[in-house]
Amino acid sequence: MNNALIIGATGGIGQALSHSLDGQGVAVRGLSRSAEGFDLTDPDGVDRALRALEGPFDLILVASGALEIAGTAPEKSLRAVSASAMMDQFALNAVGPALVLRHAARLLPRDRRAVFAVLSARVGSIDDNRLGGWISYRAAKAAVNQIVRTAAIELTRTHKHAICVALHPGTVKTEFTRKYLGRHPAVEPEDAAANLLGVIQDLSPADTGGFYDWEGKPVPW
Repeated sequence: MNNALIIGATGGIGQALSHSLDGQGVAVRGLSRSAEGFDLTDPDGVDRALRALEGPFDLILVASGALEIAGTAPEKSLRAVSASAMMDQFALNAVGPALVLRHAARLLPRDRRAVFAVLSARVGSIDDNRLGGWISYRAAKAAVNQIVRTAAIELTRTHKHAICVALHPGTVKTEFTRKYLGRHPAVEPEDAAANLLGVIQDLSPADTGGFYDWEGKPVPW
């Protein structure tokens, strides 16, 4: 791997990924809302920023996302569903990665292995849902999983060596999860980054379109 593009490079996981890759001698280009004003909910802004990039990138990883948006916590029941809160979740966690994927064909190399990864979440698994709740966040993550799966099929037609996957990083100690850690075991961002990069390193084109956890194990849809 020679160069990488990290979307959400100043967040907990994105920053750790950027530092780890930089330490391995990979040239990292980072984009984030806090540093460059890169807002995944602004389609025109996403297009402008990505069209300005040269590429190609051996790795493109979308690490942006949010569990709470505009102070709205995940729903504990269906009675708490809000149309505006649900639309906010979809705009950032599903539509945003799709807007980046629109540029994948140009930004990924055609002649060698390359990976496009989107950080998803196990709670986006429909089959693995045992507790309910968190309706909007779950639905947005299920949607981005479908987006990744569909994009992988399309990319395979032109980029035979490309790998497009959704990744579950596990529970990571970041500002994103601070209020929701509870009794769940959690890892530091640096450990999560090492785990994710290990999974990415082991992926092959045969794995494209899949959903994998931080250990490289398939997560049910």
